Amino acid sequence: MLGQKIDQIQKFLEDGTRIPVTSLWVRGNVVVAIKTNDKDHYSAIQLGFGTRKKANKSRLGQIKGASLLKAPKFLKEVRLNGEDSPPNLGEVINAAEVFKPGDVIDATGVSKGKGYAGVVKRHHFKGGPRTHGQSDRERAPGSIGQTTTPGRVYKGKRMAGRMGHETVTIRNLEVMDVSGDLILVKGLVPGGRNTLIMLKKVGENKKFVPLYRDAEEIKNTEQTGQVSDSAEETKTKDEAAISSSESEQTAASSVEDLNVENKENKKDKEEVKENAK
Repeated sequence: MLGQKIDQIQKFLEDGTRIPVTSLWVRGNVVVAIKTNDKDHYSAIQLGFGTRKKANKSRLGQIKGASLLKAPKFLKEVRLNGEDSPPNLGEVINAAEVFKPGDVIDATGVSKGKGYAGVVKRHHFKGGPRTHGQSDRERAPGSIGQTTTPGRVYKGKRMAGRMGHETVTIRNLEVMDVSGDLILVKGLVPGGRNTLIMLKKVGENKKFVPLYRDAEEIKNTEQTGQVSDSAEETKTKDEAAISSSESEQTAASSVEDLNVENKENKKDKEEVKENAK
């Protein structure tokens, strides 16, 4: 799934352990396209996340099959196994359908950019000594190679350069809570706030310890569950009432049509009798 990094907070487990937690917003994962083995020679789905204010024609044509009102801001493809059945085009994937507390996931995102950095910050070099007349060599990289042999600098030599803004994957993070469109993940994920995060389920922790909840939180969750259930019941009742009213209207209209037809038939018969006389 695709998510958006919201904030980094702390929570407590039931055994009293304090842990760092990252909250991710995962609402609006829409299936934009479906790749099949027959047509594309591989099986995958294309997920859209967010909304784009101004979309070009190519992006609008890409979402035409999903019949979306607005173009998504991000598009990512997720590979499917041969056993997995792909969802329907235009379907919105909910977080509770994919993740649950105790799942082990990998979080992929773009790290924060640090700009041009030296070797001490970028590669954790120790630097030179401060004494013996080397006051200007404290953060210097030192020698970068030999002399005539090989007469060049080896590829991959660690030097100063641009740091950060790279695709980074943090592995084996735990899902602590899934509530609505919000996922709480144990640990930290790459990137700053409001950045895109890709979540991939890789396993499940059998020794999972849930988050601590006080009586008020449990009561609120139960009330929200009851409210949602009552809302669904009222929705089904309203749909049933609408369908019954529609059926009554159709029945009444059919009765009116029959009455009109009977009256017309009577008039035709009376006219035939008068003509015969």
